[in-house]
Amino acid sequence: MGLKSDESCAIITDDKRKAIGEALYMVAAEVSDDTVFVRYPPGEQHGEEPPEPVAAAMAGADVVLAPTTKSLSHTRARTAANDAGARVATLPGITDGVFLMGLDADYEAIAAECERVLEQVGDAEEVRVTTPQGTDITFEPGDREWLSDTGIVHEPGQMSNLPAGEVFVSPETANGRFVVDGTMMPHGQLDDGQTLEFEVQDGYVTDVSDDAVREQIEAAADEVGDAAYNLAELGIGTNVAVQDLVGSVLLDEKAGGTVHIAIGDDHGIGGDVEAPIHLDGIIREPTVYADGEVVDLPMAERA
Repeated sequence: MGLKSDESCAIITDDKRKAIGEALYMVAAEVSDDTVFVRYPPGEQHGEEPPEPVAAAMAGADVVLAPTTKSLSHTRARTAANDAGARVATLPGITDGVFLMGLDADYEAIAAECERVLEQVGDAEEVRVTTPQGTDITFEPGDREWLSDTGIVHEPGQMSNLPAGEVFVSPETANGRFVVDGTMMPHGQLDDGQTLEFEVQDGYVTDVSDDAVREQIEAAADEVGDAAYNLAELGIGTNVAVQDLVGSVLLDEKAGGTVHIAIGDDHGIGGDVEAPIHLDGIIREPTVYADGEVVDLPMAERA
């Protein structure tokens, strides 16, 4: 985060992530006397807005670290903090194990992997993803920019999701089918042979095979309508330190050699849809094509 002694830092956490929040506070307070610890009750959904005093603390700090149970990444509060110049890192669902595995990594090497992938996909008019499990979906980024999450957050207004390591885009449209066989909430890591299947047409999910995932989307749709079914993101993992999936979306979506596809909110990553959900599904063994050319994906040795 590059925190300096003359900067302010806000540690944003909740009752369930208090210990990690306190540990980060202790270290940040050694760097800057202008460090605050803000704790609130856990939200019910990823992407749910935090209480107004929390949002104000975020927007008023130079550096924000947010180890929370539910993600603040896709919230207006996080966007407003970045717009105000804060450097923000969200750590949704972080655990001790995920912290140690995902953050004990060479982030300069991760940044280099991000750049290498961006060079292959950044100008593509069409990106296709296939897998042996039945995924075959095509994305059109259109005018939307591919973004890189390197974990290095040194410039005002920058944001990272920690542990970091992905290249991602909010596509203008997508069509096809994707089959999640890695990790997805509310299930966590899927059992061997278990899959979740999704049909996509004109940038919206039109069919969901799994009752639990469908119920989450339908609950959000009661609030925002069809926006809940938006195909929000295509991401490519670039963290080669993640050797195997562990059941944490936060970590697993960064694993080198995986792809993740998200449903719901995309307003914070280059899209124009606001929704109270952002559901990532991690896909193993993908082949990615950029304008027909196979993309050389980062790969970690799997445990």
